[in-house]
Amino acid sequence: MKFLPLIWSGIWRKPGRTILTLMQVIVAFALFGVLQGMKTGVEEAIEGARADVLFVAPAAFGGAPLRRADIERLKAVRGVKTVAFADGFLGTYQKPTQHVYVLAIDSSDDVWLSLIPEVFQVSPKDLQALRRTRTGVLINADIAKKYGWRLGDRIPLTSATLQTDGSGAWVFDIVGTFSAREMSQGSYIVANYAYLDEARALNKGTVRNYYAVAADPKQAAPLADAIDSAFANSPNETRTASFKELAQQEMQSIGDLDFAIRSIVSAVLVALLFSLATMMMQTTRERTAELAVLKALGFSNGTVFLLLVGEAITACIAGAIMGLALATVVFPYAAKFVPGLSMPTIVIVVGVIGAVLVALISASVPAFRASKLAVVDALAGR
Repeated sequence: MKFLPLIWSGIWRKPGRTILTLMQVIVAFALFGVLQGMKTGVEEAIEGARADVLFVAPAAFGGAPLRRADIERLKAVRGVKTVAFADGFLGTYQKPTQHVYVLAIDSSDDVWLSLIPEVFQVSPKDLQALRRTRTGVLINADIAKKYGWRLGDRIPLTSATLQTDGSGAWVFDIVGTFSAREMSQGSYIVANYAYLDEARALNKGTVRNYYAVAADPKQAAPLADAIDSAFANSPNETRTASFKELAQQEMQSIGDLDFAIRSIVSAVLVALLFSLATMMMQTTRERTAELAVLKALGFSNGTVFLLLVGEAITACIAGAIMGLALATVVFPYAAKFVPGLSMPTIVIVVGVIGAVLVALISASVPAFRASKLAVVDALAGR
Protein backbone atom coordinates (compact mmCIF):
# COMPACT_ATOMS: atom_id res chain seq x y z
CA MET A 1 0.00 0.00 0.00
CA LYS A 2 2.87 2.40 0.74
CA PHE A 3 3.89 2.35 -2.94
CA LEU A 4 0.44 3.38 -4.23
CA PRO A 5 1.36 7.11 -4.39
CA LEU A 6 4.40 6.22 -6.52
CA ILE A 7 2.28 4.04 -8.81
CA TRP A 8 -0.36 6.76 -9.09
CA SER A 9 2.16 9.49 -9.89
CA GLY A 10 3.83 7.21 -12.45
CA ILE A 11 0.54 6.60 -14.21
CA TRP A 12 -0.25 10.32 -14.50
CA ARG A 13 3.29 11.42 -15.37
CA LYS A 14 2.03 12.11 -18.90
CA PRO A 15 -1.75 12.80 -18.52
CA GLY A 16 -2.41 13.00 -22.26
CA ARG A 17 -0.73 9.68 -22.93
CA THR A 18 -2.51 8.07 -19.98
CA ILE A 19 -5.92 9.25 -21.16
CA LEU A 20 -5.32 7.93 -24.67
CA THR A 21 -4.11 4.63 -23.24
CA LEU A 22 -7.20 4.37 -21.03
CA MET A 23 -9.42 5.07 -24.03
CA GLN A 24 -7.73 2.25 -25.94
CA VAL A 25 -8.28 -0.15 -23.07
CA ILE A 26 -11.90 1.00 -22.57
CA VAL A 27 -12.80 0.52 -26.25
CA ALA A 28 -11.03 -2.84 -26.41
CA PHE A 29 -12.77 -4.27 -23.36
CA ALA A 30 -16.13 -2.74 -24.26
CA LEU A 31 -15.91 -4.63 -27.55
CA PHE A 32 -14.70 -7.72 -25.70
CA GLY A 33 -17.62 -7.47 -23.29
CA VAL A 34 -20.29 -7.12 -25.96
CA LEU A 35 -18.95 -9.81 -28.29
CA GLN A 36 -17.93 -12.29 -25.62
CA GLY A 37 -21.17 -11.57 -23.79
CA MET A 38 -23.15 -12.43 -26.91
CA LYS A 39 -21.12 -15.60 -27.46
CA THR A 40 -21.50 -16.78 -23.86
CA GLY A 41 -25.12 -15.63 -23.74
CA VAL A 42 -25.97 -17.58 -26.89
CA GLU A 43 -24.32 -20.69 -25.48
CA GLU A 44 -26.27 -20.33 -22.22
CA ALA A 45 -29.51 -19.68 -24.11
CA ILE A 46 -29.03 -22.82 -26.21
CA GLU A 47 -28.08 -24.83 -23.14
CA GLY A 48 -31.16 -23.56 -21.31
CA ALA A 49 -33.58 -24.32 -24.17
CA ARG A 50 -35.95 -27.15 -23.38
CA ALA A 51 -35.15 -30.42 -25.10
CA ASP A 52 -38.48 -32.00 -24.12
CA VAL A 53 -40.68 -29.55 -26.05
CA LEU A 54 -40.95 -30.52 -29.72
CA PHE A 55 -42.02 -28.13 -32.46
CA VAL A 56 -44.12 -30.01 -35.02
CA ALA A 57 -44.55 -28.12 -38.31
CA PRO A 58 -45.42 -28.99 -41.92
CA ALA A 59 -42.59 -30.87 -43.64
CA ALA A 60 -42.40 -28.32 -46.46
CA PHE A 61 -41.82 -24.72 -45.48
CA GLY A 62 -44.93 -22.77 -46.43
CA GLY A 63 -46.75 -26.01 -47.21
CA ALA A 64 -50.31 -26.98 -46.39
CA PRO A 65 -51.25 -26.44 -42.73
CA LEU A 66 -51.70 -29.37 -40.37
CA ARG A 67 -55.13 -30.70 -39.45
CA ARG A 68 -56.55 -29.78 -36.08
CA ALA A 69 -58.12 -33.25 -35.89
CA ASP A 70 -54.67 -34.88 -35.93
CA ILE A 71 -54.01 -33.81 -32.35
CA GLU A 72 -55.37 -37.12 -31.07
CA ARG A 73 -53.20 -39.02 -33.51
CA LEU A 74 -50.20 -37.04 -32.28
CA LYS A 75 -51.06 -37.73 -28.65
CA ALA A 76 -51.18 -41.45 -29.46
CA VAL A 77 -47.50 -41.51 -30.47
CA ARG A 78 -45.64 -43.42 -27.78
CA GLY A 79 -43.57 -41.10 -25.62
CA VAL A 80 -45.73 -38.00 -26.10
CA LYS A 81 -46.84 -36.58 -22.76
CA THR A 82 -49.13 -33.81 -23.95
CA VAL A 83 -49.82 -31.66 -27.02
CA ALA A 84 -50.86 -28.07 -27.73
CA PHE A 85 -51.20 -26.18 -31.00
CA ALA A 86 -51.01 -22.68 -32.45
CA ASP A 87 -52.10 -20.87 -35.59
CA GLY A 88 -52.31 -17.30 -36.75
CA PHE A 89 -52.33 -14.80 -39.58
CA LEU A 90 -50.52 -11.66 -40.64
CA GLY A 91 -52.37 -8.36 -40.54
CA THR A 92 -51.64 -4.65 -40.77
CA TYR A 93 -52.60 -1.80 -38.46
CA GLN A 94 -53.60 1.53 -40.02
CA LYS A 95 -50.78 1.41 -42.61
CA PRO A 96 -49.73 -1.40 -44.97
CA THR A 97 -46.20 -1.16 -43.60
CA GLN A 98 -47.27 -1.68 -39.97
CA HIS A 99 -47.40 -5.46 -39.74
CA VAL A 100 -48.93 -7.29 -36.79
CA TYR A 101 -48.90 -11.07 -36.50
CA VAL A 102 -51.84 -12.59 -34.64
CA LEU A 103 -50.72 -15.72 -32.79
CA ALA A 104 -53.81 -17.80 -32.05
CA ILE A 105 -53.74 -20.39 -29.25
CA ASP A 106 -56.29 -22.60 -27.53
CA SER A 107 -56.40 -20.56 -24.32
CA SER A 108 -58.91 -22.98 -22.78
CA ASP A 109 -56.36 -25.80 -22.85
CA ASP A 110 -54.42 -26.08 -19.58
CA VAL A 111 -51.51 -27.58 -21.52
CA TRP A 112 -50.51 -24.01 -22.29
CA LEU A 113 -49.80 -23.44 -18.60
CA SER A 114 -46.75 -25.71 -18.92
CA LEU A 115 -45.74 -24.43 -22.36
CA ILE A 116 -46.26 -20.70 -21.95
CA PRO A 117 -42.93 -19.95 -20.19
CA GLU A 118 -41.07 -21.33 -23.24
CA VAL A 119 -43.18 -19.43 -25.77
CA PHE A 120 -44.15 -16.30 -23.84
CA GLN A 121 -44.85 -15.24 -20.26
CA VAL A 122 -48.32 -14.23 -19.05
CA SER A 123 -49.96 -13.86 -15.66
CA PRO A 124 -52.85 -16.19 -14.70
CA LYS A 125 -55.15 -13.15 -14.50
CA ASP A 126 -54.44 -12.07 -18.06
CA LEU A 127 -54.73 -15.63 -19.36
CA GLN A 128 -58.14 -15.93 -17.71
CA ALA A 129 -59.19 -12.63 -19.31
CA LEU A 130 -58.23 -14.04 -22.70
CA ARG A 131 -60.27 -17.16 -22.03
CA ARG A 132 -63.34 -15.12 -21.11
CA THR A 133 -63.23 -12.81 -24.13
CA ARG A 134 -63.77 -14.39 -27.55
CA THR A 135 -62.23 -11.44 -29.43
CA GLY A 136 -59.67 -10.76 -26.72
CA VAL A 137 -55.93 -10.41 -27.32
CA LEU A 138 -52.81 -10.05 -25.21
CA ILE A 139 -50.21 -7.45 -26.13
CA ASN A 140 -46.66 -6.79 -24.94
CA ALA A 141 -44.94 -3.59 -23.85
CA ASP A 142 -43.05 -3.15 -27.15
CA ILE A 143 -46.06 -3.22 -29.43
CA ALA A 144 -48.10 -1.18 -26.95
CA LYS A 145 -45.46 1.56 -27.05
CA LYS A 146 -45.13 1.29 -30.81
CA TYR A 147 -48.83 1.88 -31.52
CA GLY A 148 -49.97 3.58 -28.30
CA TRP A 149 -52.25 0.69 -27.31
CA ARG A 150 -53.69 0.30 -23.80
CA LEU A 151 -55.85 -2.21 -21.94
CA GLY A 152 -59.47 -1.92 -23.04
CA ASP A 153 -58.66 -0.59 -26.51
CA ARG A 154 -60.33 -2.13 -29.56
CA ILE A 155 -57.85 -2.57 -32.40
CA PRO A 156 -58.82 -3.08 -36.06
CA LEU A 157 -56.50 -5.09 -38.32
CA THR A 158 -56.61 -5.67 -42.06
CA SER A 159 -55.50 -9.04 -43.41
CA ALA A 160 -55.43 -11.16 -46.55
CA THR A 161 -56.98 -13.88 -44.37
CA LEU A 162 -60.64 -13.32 -45.15
CA GLN A 163 -63.64 -13.96 -42.90
CA THR A 164 -66.67 -15.95 -43.97
CA ASP A 165 -68.42 -12.73 -45.07
CA GLY A 166 -65.51 -11.93 -47.41
CA SER A 167 -64.16 -9.15 -45.24
CA GLY A 168 -60.46 -8.81 -44.41
CA ALA A 169 -61.18 -6.60 -41.41
CA TRP A 170 -60.56 -8.14 -37.98
CA VAL A 171 -61.33 -6.44 -34.67
CA PHE A 172 -59.78 -7.44 -31.35
CA ASP A 173 -60.16 -6.26 -27.75
CA ILE A 174 -57.04 -5.82 -25.61
CA VAL A 175 -57.65 -7.71 -22.35
CA GLY A 176 -54.15 -8.29 -20.97
CA THR A 177 -50.41 -8.28 -21.52
CA PHE A 178 -47.58 -10.77 -22.00
CA SER A 179 -43.82 -10.68 -22.40
CA ALA A 180 -41.59 -12.73 -24.66
CA ARG A 181 -37.93 -13.35 -25.45
CA GLU A 182 -38.31 -13.53 -29.21
CA MET A 183 -36.80 -10.95 -31.58
CA SER A 184 -40.24 -10.32 -33.11
CA GLN A 185 -41.99 -9.68 -29.82
CA GLY A 186 -42.72 -6.09 -30.88
CA SER A 187 -44.82 -7.24 -33.84
CA TYR A 188 -47.27 -9.88 -32.64
CA ILE A 189 -50.25 -10.30 -30.34
CA VAL A 190 -51.89 -13.39 -28.82
CA ALA A 191 -55.52 -14.25 -29.62
CA ASN A 192 -58.01 -17.11 -29.26
CA TYR A 193 -57.81 -19.89 -31.83
CA ALA A 194 -61.55 -20.55 -31.53
CA TYR A 195 -62.35 -17.03 -32.77
CA LEU A 196 -59.91 -17.28 -35.68
CA ASP A 197 -61.06 -20.71 -36.83
CA GLU A 198 -64.75 -19.89 -36.57
CA ALA A 199 -64.47 -16.56 -38.40
CA ARG A 200 -62.07 -17.38 -41.27
CA ALA A 201 -63.32 -18.50 -44.64
CA LEU A 202 -60.49 -20.87 -45.56
CA ASN A 203 -58.37 -23.49 -43.80
CA LYS A 204 -60.94 -24.18 -41.13
CA GLY A 205 -59.93 -26.94 -38.76
CA THR A 206 -56.21 -26.49 -39.44
CA VAL A 207 -53.28 -25.28 -37.34
CA ARG A 208 -49.87 -23.82 -38.14
CA ASN A 209 -47.96 -26.13 -35.80
CA TYR A 210 -48.14 -28.37 -32.75
CA TYR A 211 -46.12 -28.33 -29.53
CA ALA A 212 -45.53 -31.87 -28.27
CA VAL A 213 -44.03 -32.44 -24.82
CA ALA A 214 -41.90 -35.56 -24.45
CA ALA A 215 -42.46 -37.72 -21.38
CA ASP A 216 -38.70 -38.38 -21.26
CA PRO A 217 -36.48 -35.45 -22.36
CA LYS A 218 -33.64 -37.88 -23.10
CA GLN A 219 -35.82 -39.55 -25.73
CA ALA A 220 -36.77 -36.31 -27.49
CA ALA A 221 -34.73 -37.01 -30.64
CA PRO A 222 -36.15 -40.53 -31.21
CA LEU A 223 -39.60 -39.17 -30.42
CA ALA A 224 -39.23 -36.47 -33.08
CA ASP A 225 -38.38 -39.18 -35.63
CA ALA A 226 -41.35 -41.26 -34.45
CA ILE A 227 -43.73 -38.34 -34.92
CA ASP A 228 -42.46 -37.65 -38.44
CA SER A 229 -42.71 -41.38 -39.25
CA ALA A 230 -46.31 -41.47 -38.02
CA PHE A 231 -47.26 -38.74 -40.50
CA ALA A 232 -45.04 -39.91 -43.36
CA ASN A 233 -46.71 -40.52 -46.74
CA SER A 234 -49.80 -38.62 -45.60
CA PRO A 235 -51.21 -35.35 -46.99
CA ASN A 236 -49.88 -33.64 -43.86
CA GLU A 237 -46.28 -34.75 -43.41
CA THR A 238 -44.43 -33.15 -40.53
CA ARG A 239 -40.96 -31.90 -39.61
CA THR A 240 -40.28 -32.14 -35.88
CA ALA A 241 -37.43 -30.73 -33.78
CA SER A 242 -36.94 -29.82 -30.14
CA PHE A 243 -36.62 -26.23 -28.95
CA LYS A 244 -32.96 -26.93 -28.17
CA GLU A 245 -32.30 -28.28 -31.66
CA LEU A 246 -34.08 -25.33 -33.26
CA ALA A 247 -31.98 -22.91 -31.18
CA GLN A 248 -28.81 -24.63 -32.35
CA GLN A 249 -29.95 -24.55 -35.97
CA GLU A 250 -30.81 -20.86 -35.72
CA MET A 251 -27.34 -20.02 -34.46
CA GLN A 252 -25.70 -22.18 -37.14
CA SER A 253 -27.73 -20.43 -39.82
CA ILE A 254 -25.94 -17.14 -39.15
CA GLY A 255 -22.51 -18.75 -39.54
CA ASP A 256 -19.74 -19.76 -37.17
CA LEU A 257 -20.49 -17.16 -34.50
CA ASP A 258 -17.94 -18.61 -32.12
CA PHE A 259 -15.10 -18.40 -34.66
CA ALA A 260 -16.03 -14.87 -35.76
CA ILE A 261 -16.23 -13.51 -32.23
CA ARG A 262 -13.07 -15.30 -31.13
CA SER A 263 -11.18 -13.89 -34.12
CA ILE A 264 -12.34 -10.32 -33.55
CA VAL A 265 -11.68 -10.40 -29.81
CA SER A 266 -8.22 -11.96 -30.32
CA ALA A 267 -7.27 -9.34 -32.92
CA VAL A 268 -8.39 -6.51 -30.63
CA LEU A 269 -6.52 -7.84 -27.60
CA VAL A 270 -3.32 -8.53 -29.58
CA ALA A 271 -3.42 -4.99 -31.00
CA LEU A 272 -3.94 -3.65 -27.48
CA LEU A 273 -1.05 -5.77 -26.22
CA PHE A 274 1.40 -4.37 -28.79
CA SER A 275 0.17 -0.83 -28.17
CA LEU A 276 0.64 -1.10 -24.41
CA ALA A 277 4.04 -2.76 -24.79
CA THR A 278 5.21 0.07 -27.05
CA MET A 279 3.90 2.66 -24.61
CA MET A 280 5.64 0.98 -21.67
CA MET A 281 8.96 0.80 -23.50
CA GLN A 282 8.76 4.49 -24.36
CA THR A 283 7.79 5.36 -20.79
CA THR A 284 10.69 3.46 -19.23
CA ARG A 285 13.17 5.11 -21.61
CA GLU A 286 11.88 8.55 -20.68
CA ARG A 287 12.10 7.71 -16.98
CA THR A 288 15.57 6.23 -16.96
CA ALA A 289 16.95 8.97 -14.70
CA GLU A 290 13.98 8.78 -12.32
CA LEU A 291 14.29 5.03 -12.00
CA ALA A 292 18.03 5.35 -11.39
CA VAL A 293 17.33 7.79 -8.55
CA LEU A 294 14.91 5.31 -7.00
CA LYS A 295 17.56 2.60 -7.15
CA ALA A 296 20.12 5.01 -5.67
CA LEU A 297 17.72 5.62 -2.77
CA GLY A 298 17.67 1.90 -2.01
CA PHE A 299 14.84 0.51 -4.13
CA SER A 300 15.70 -3.03 -5.16
CA ASN A 301 15.48 -4.40 -8.67
CA GLY A 302 12.35 -6.34 -7.70
CA THR A 303 10.67 -3.25 -6.27
CA VAL A 304 11.31 -1.23 -9.43
CA PHE A 305 9.98 -4.10 -11.51
CA LEU A 306 6.81 -4.34 -9.40
CA LEU A 307 6.26 -0.57 -9.50
CA LEU A 308 6.26 -0.50 -13.30
CA VAL A 309 4.13 -3.62 -13.60
CA GLY A 310 1.77 -2.21 -10.96
CA GLU A 311 1.28 0.94 -13.03
CA ALA A 312 0.35 -1.13 -16.08
CA ILE A 313 -1.99 -3.40 -14.11
CA THR A 314 -3.73 -0.49 -12.39
CA ALA A 315 -4.30 1.35 -15.69
CA CYS A 316 -5.50 -1.81 -17.46
CA ILE A 317 -7.88 -2.85 -14.69
CA ALA A 318 -9.34 0.66 -14.47
CA GLY A 319 -9.82 0.80 -18.23
CA ALA A 320 -11.20 -2.73 -18.38
CA ILE A 321 -13.75 -2.05 -15.63
CA MET A 322 -14.93 1.10 -17.43
CA GLY A 323 -15.03 -0.76 -20.75
CA LEU A 324 -16.98 -3.70 -19.31
CA ALA A 325 -19.36 -1.27 -17.59
CA LEU A 326 -19.95 0.38 -20.96
CA ALA A 327 -20.50 -3.04 -22.52
CA THR A 328 -23.08 -3.86 -19.84
CA VAL A 329 -24.94 -0.65 -20.67
CA VAL A 330 -24.99 -1.19 -24.44
CA PHE A 331 -25.45 -4.97 -24.29
CA PRO A 332 -29.28 -4.86 -24.13
CA TYR A 333 -29.26 -3.17 -27.55
CA ALA A 334 -26.92 -5.78 -29.03
CA ALA A 335 -28.96 -8.53 -27.38
CA LYS A 336 -32.01 -7.56 -29.45
CA PHE A 337 -30.42 -9.47 -32.34
CA VAL A 338 -30.54 -12.69 -30.31
CA PRO A 339 -33.58 -13.43 -28.10
CA GLY A 340 -33.22 -14.04 -24.40
CA LEU A 341 -29.65 -12.84 -23.94
CA SER A 342 -28.22 -11.18 -20.86
CA MET A 343 -24.67 -10.22 -19.89
CA PRO A 344 -23.18 -13.24 -18.06
CA THR A 345 -21.22 -12.38 -14.90
CA ILE A 346 -18.44 -14.74 -15.98
CA VAL A 347 -17.66 -12.42 -18.92
CA ILE A 348 -16.92 -9.55 -16.53
CA VAL A 349 -14.70 -11.77 -14.38
CA VAL A 350 -12.82 -13.10 -17.42
CA GLY A 351 -12.45 -9.54 -18.72
CA VAL A 352 -10.79 -8.33 -15.53
CA ILE A 353 -8.48 -11.36 -15.49
CA GLY A 354 -7.69 -10.70 -19.15
CA ALA A 355 -6.80 -7.10 -18.33
CA VAL A 356 -4.30 -8.29 -15.71
CA LEU A 357 -2.73 -10.73 -18.18
CA VAL A 358 -2.48 -8.08 -20.91
CA ALA A 359 -0.79 -5.72 -18.44
CA LEU A 360 1.64 -8.37 -17.24
CA ILE A 361 2.65 -9.42 -20.75
CA SER A 362 3.00 -5.89 -22.10
CA ALA A 363 4.90 -4.51 -19.07
CA SER A 364 7.11 -7.43 -18.08
CA VAL A 365 9.92 -6.94 -20.62
CA PRO A 366 10.23 -3.13 -20.25
CA ALA A 367 9.96 -3.42 -16.46
CA PHE A 368 12.58 -6.16 -16.34
CA ARG A 369 15.00 -4.09 -18.43
CA ALA A 370 14.38 -1.05 -16.22
CA SER A 371 15.03 -3.08 -13.07
CA LYS A 372 18.46 -4.05 -14.39
CA LEU A 373 19.58 -0.46 -14.96
CA ALA A 374 23.06 0.40 -13.71
CA VAL A 375 22.66 3.49 -11.52
CA VAL A 376 25.91 5.17 -12.58
CA ASP A 377 25.33 4.64 -16.30
CA ALA A 378 21.70 5.73 -16.05
CA LEU A 379 22.50 8.96 -14.18
CA ALA A 380 25.31 9.68 -16.60
CA GLY A 381 22.93 9.25 -19.51
CA ARG A 382 24.83 6.31 -20.94
